[in-house]
Amino acid sequence: MDAHADRPASSVVETDIPARLDRLPWGRFHTLVVAALGITWILDGLEVTLAGAVAGALKTSPVLKFSNADVGLAASAYLIGAVFGALFFGWLTDRLGRKKLFFITLTVYLVATAATALSWNLASFALFRFVTGAGIGGEYAAINSTIQELIPARVRGWTDLVINGSFWIGAALGAVGAIVLLDPATIDPEYGWRLAFLIGAALALVIFVMRLWLPESPRWLMTHGRAEEAERIVADIERRVLAAAPSPENLPRVRLRARSHTPLREVAHTLLHVHRRRALVGLALMGAQAFFYNAIFFTYALILTDFYSIKAEHIGWYLLPFAAGNFLGPLFLGRLFDVVGRRPMIAFTYVASGVLLAVSGALFAQGLLTATQQTLAWTVVFFFASAAASSAYLTVSETFPLEIRALAIACFYAVGTGIGGVAGPWLFGALIDTGSRVSVFGGYLLGAVLMVAAGVIAALYCVRAERRPLEQVARPLGFVD
Repeated sequence: MDAHADRPASSVVETDIPARLDRLPWGRFHTLVVAALGITWILDGLEVTLAGAVAGALKTSPVLKFSNADVGLAASAYLIGAVFGALFFGWLTDRLGRKKLFFITLTVYLVATAATALSWNLASFALFRFVTGAGIGGEYAAINSTIQELIPARVRGWTDLVINGSFWIGAALGAVGAIVLLDPATIDPEYGWRLAFLIGAALALVIFVMRLWLPESPRWLMTHGRAEEAERIVADIERRVLAAAPSPENLPRVRLRARSHTPLREVAHTLLHVHRRRALVGLALMGAQAFFYNAIFFTYALILTDFYSIKAEHIGWYLLPFAAGNFLGPLFLGRLFDVVGRRPMIAFTYVASGVLLAVSGALFAQGLLTATQQTLAWTVVFFFASAAASSAYLTVSETFPLEIRALAIACFYAVGTGIGGVAGPWLFGALIDTGSRVSVFGGYLLGAVLMVAAGVIAALYCVRAERRPLEQVARPLGFVD
């Protein structure tokens, strides 16, 4: 590093930090990063699964007495909160740093999910779910950007997909928790669903402690004029990974003009003009997977209870194989995103999941599936859909410049979720209320068409980012030639 002191945000910094981070072999440090940050997706999976699994209990609750539409409305409130949280906290993440936001968003989540357990009517439940979603939405922006900036380029795709896929470990935990807490032989269901939400708050406390050792992103520091601090962090990482303090030579160096923040006007210009095609691809991928996932998963329990007469306390058993398929998809397919490439794999997983959903939906409409067969069909569909959804987050987090990465993730998550996610649960809740399998199939068919269309767009326009440094995939705004 050509740095003897931290420089003001207007100075030019010359550094080899990106090359030093990308050249590192996988070490214990990277494993700890994955554990401390990836557990957020476990937390989100726990939240979403509990919200779906307790749907039956919320309907039979003597206090809440929810209808199917109320369940869908509460799910939409959570997603609306996630949209606002992603935008607000994503903006703060690029200004204040990744690490500060880890703790702010986690605190918001912890308080709100604990408050959900104390809900007394639809309005209070929806409000607390809104704030919970805001915390989780903020986590997406801060954590996806940090993972991208700390993980070596050659394994960035697989790592990102597996971390996003870990959502389904949380889903499995939520399913098991629901089996125990909603069993009337174990506990009164009116208290069981309340205790279910307290599980998330307890897990958040554990995550809070795990994150205390995480460093700030060196890439973020170097763009904000904090060169010496970035150098110290990278040197410490090298000592931990390489068991030495090497002085690397002949590594590519970059020159960039540091800045305290990027004006929103420049952010908009970059997204809407400089990288317009990438923005449209990201919007298509995020919107399609958001509708596909949120519409189906938030009403998963309602399909089983209303059309297959599965008792609410047994829903968790049907969620377990579904969660397993969703986690195994990114785990087994993830390596191919780095080896075969982003464009063919993203297109394949999107199209495959859309076609399979259409087929399974047609079988459901004709009443040809039992509850077990329906679950197995969904498990196969989402083996591919989970990898597809994770690749959407990968795409929007690695194809935009460093200075606006967190806000870019937040924008596409917010727009995609706002378009595809918020309307989906409400629409499917209303379709299920009709009692018509054909009506529900219409919703499935819409989701399938959106996924196939997004897959075609990916095949034509996705960026070939596999095994390339982030600075080559998207030139930072502050680079100086």
